Amino acid sequence: HSLALMADAGHNLSDVLGLLLAWGATVLSMQKPSRGFTYGLRGSSILAALANAIILLIAVGGIAVEAIQRFHNPEPVASTTVMIVAFVGIIVNGLTAYLFMSGKDSDLNLRGAYLHMLADTLVSVGVVVAGLLIYYTDSNWIDPVVSLLICITIIWSTWGLLKDSVKLALSAVPSSIDHGRVLQFLKNQKGVTEVHDLHIWGLSTTQTALTVHLIMPNGHPGDSFLRSLAHDLEHEFKITHVTIQIELGNDSEVCALASDEVV
Repeated sequence: HSLALMADAGHNLSDVLGLLLAWGATVLSMQKPSRGFTYGLRGSSILAALANAIILLIAVGGIAVEAIQRFHNPEPVASTTVMIVAFVGIIVNGLTAYLFMSGKDSDLNLRGAYLHMLADTLVSVGVVVAGLLIYYTDSNWIDPVVSLLICITIIWSTWGLLKDSVKLALSAVPSSIDHGRVLQFLKNQKGVTEVHDLHIWGLSTTQTALTVHLIMPNGHPGDSFLRSLAHDLEHEFKITHVTIQIELGNDSEVCALASDEVV
């Protein structure tokens, strides 16, 4: 009858779905481009990360409501059984989190899976502690209190994932890239007098795209310049998909996309 253990179990169940989403998104992101999806299905990894965060927050809401109700109607808890089951959860979740640790900084999708499993490990630790306290004090109010602490832990670990995945879903500049630095880098290129229509967004949780117009009055610098610039953007900023439009800017007609307020 432990709500804390049920919260842990429910969180684990949501993680199974979360891991399936992460795996499915990884498979979909490998699909080749088509006429209907010219970028392929790389954006599915962004949707998976967003779905993972939303699922976690929904689970937290259900746990919190039940915990508040338990304050009014506490139930006796089989503390020994709770501790044994939660300890098994610590081992399984901890090992799974360790497997995702190496990729969490480079892939938001893997970061979502990692945070899921890390939160599960912490939750299981909390449940063991709750079982110990209940065993020695016979105070059943500890169970809903720990459940609410679990909710706070999950929200804390999920908030950054939710924020980053929403930003990527809205084609925002990835948090790892400084828009101002990229702009200055492009302005510093030899022969460039002006830069406009600069857009940077995530194609997926691991790949970033850029499009830009460069004003070069001395004429097109050649394909080698474009290849070198694309290489430098990937090396300096991890921007892997670059599209550059060269303009001479020597006539009276201004580019329709020159203004920063125009998309």
